[in-house]
Amino acid sequence: MKRALITGITGQDGSYLAELLLEQGYEVHGIVRRVAIEDPEHRLWRVLHLRDRLHLHAASLESLASIYRVFRTVQPDECYHLGAQSFVAYSFEDEFSTLNANINGTHYVLAALRDCAPDCRLYFAASSEMFGKVTEVPQRETTPFHPRSAYGISKVAGFHLVRNYREAYGTKASCGILYNHESPRRGFEFVTRKITSHAARIKLGLAQQVHLGNLESRRDWGHAADYVRAMWMMLQQDEPEDYVIATGEQHSVREFANEAFGYLGLNYEDHVVVDPQFLRPADVETLLGDATKAREQLGWECKVGFKDLVHEMVEADLRHLRNAGGGKI
Repeated sequence: MKRALITGITGQDGSYLAELLLEQGYEVHGIVRRVAIEDPEHRLWRVLHLRDRLHLHAASLESLASIYRVFRTVQPDECYHLGAQSFVAYSFEDEFSTLNANINGTHYVLAALRDCAPDCRLYFAASSEMFGKVTEVPQRETTPFHPRSAYGISKVAGFHLVRNYREAYGTKASCGILYNHESPRRGFEFVTRKITSHAARIKLGLAQQVHLGNLESRRDWGHAADYVRAMWMMLQQDEPEDYVIATGEQHSVREFANEAFGYLGLNYEDHVVVDPQFLRPADVETLLGDATKAREQLGWECKVGFKDLVHEMVEADLRHLRNAGGGKI
């Protein structure tokens, strides 16, 4: 039985990936903060339904010693490094913690893998935010990086760290340059979930407005369950490589809001307020990915389209509110 280790297992992607790996017959281990083990109802809600089938280890990506300890204990065959401070807007508020946590955490994982489990295959969660101020549309694996946030900068640094370990030490590491991917498990602070949760609240008479930033920002949105499948497929290849994972279809924040509110029979213009406090100092206006390499080499394709993704998120938020589920979907 293969053993997989997931950093960030309690997040959106980590929870879907854990489900996929269990279905594939893996023994699944995850790194979580000690506070999560002490407060599972709130901290582990995305994986509570899997709790009895997971092996969770208390550690921190800010502690090299704790990461080494987990690698020595688990001896994983595959490691999926998803853990990061991933909320772009927050990275403008606290650049230092974003850079420290994301860059050092990735370096610690690479060092621990090299010393404790050198045959382990590694997946690193890179990001389309690395492209930032894009030089070409669509973006592919060869497109130059021009990040526009501390988060994007930290992911570029992680990407180069991974590539350096691959070239210098023969680490079997692949980077997935994933475009925006959403689901009903997305955090409420992200614009997509903010829109769907508020649309549901407004439909049920629990709110009147939602405050958003730049409605014209355009993104390539897919479903997280589709994207974690690409992560797994990367590590099944004979040679490690880097891949763009995207739908190849682009929509604006305005279009997302229109689709979410329209699904509920509402006009988004009656409820959406553009609020300057949510405008970023340096915004990424447009991201659109070309996943040709992933389709041709991995055989990967996205299964959930834009409208179905939005509708699934809205339905989940309606269900949560009607069932008074406390934010757990």
